[in-house]
Amino acid sequence: MPKVILAYKVNMSRTFREDGTMVPVTVLKAGPCVVTQVKDEAKNGYRAVQVGFGEVKAPASKARAGHLKAVGKNLRHLKEFRVTEGEFVVGQVLDVTQFAPGDVVDVVGTSKGRGFQGVVKRHGFHGHPASHGHKDQARMPGSIGAGGVQHVRKGMRMAGRMGGARVTAQNLTVVEVHPEQNELWLKGAVPGAPRGLLVIRTA
Repeated sequence: MPKVILAYKVNMSRTFREDGTMVPVTVLKAGPCVVTQVKDEAKNGYRAVQVGFGEVKAPASKARAGHLKAVGKNLRHLKEFRVTEGEFVVGQVLDVTQFAPGDVVDVVGTSKGRGFQGVVKRHGFHGHPASHGHKDQARMPGSIGAGGVQHVRKGMRMAGRMGGARVTAQNLTVVEVHPEQNELWLKGAVPGAPRGLLVIRTA
């Protein structure tokens, strides 16, 4: 059965292996999640499972309440996962106990929004030298190519909105699992800011 769960990013920390090696980790508040819908090929044309996370006290809209009637909860986040194997049941609870130290997972999140940025920060341009006639040009992009085409070519690296995009961090190792606190500790960094929603699935 594929391992899937939704989580909030808590913070970054560190832990130590038995040999004393320090391991940087990201602490995630993962689950418990509830299966809210199961899709099959006969009815929907594909196999998938919808998972809900984060209970909300406020009343739900009629459409949302009807959709979540079977689980009896108003859930803040609903995410769908394509599956090819395993049996899921509406109302089934998914928690961190499905993971074990050493598991390799992919984490999907939304990167921090940086606003409108120039080419040095957005694309890593080196900028111009600070002398020899380069007044006010230190962080400029420079030439963008031939002038004969009369338009900017697609994919040209220029200033613009940075961040706020869907990012997948692949092949992160589960370092520790803490079922009492519903916490997963993953080696390394994950995309997004604290309290950001993350989708965790087996790599």
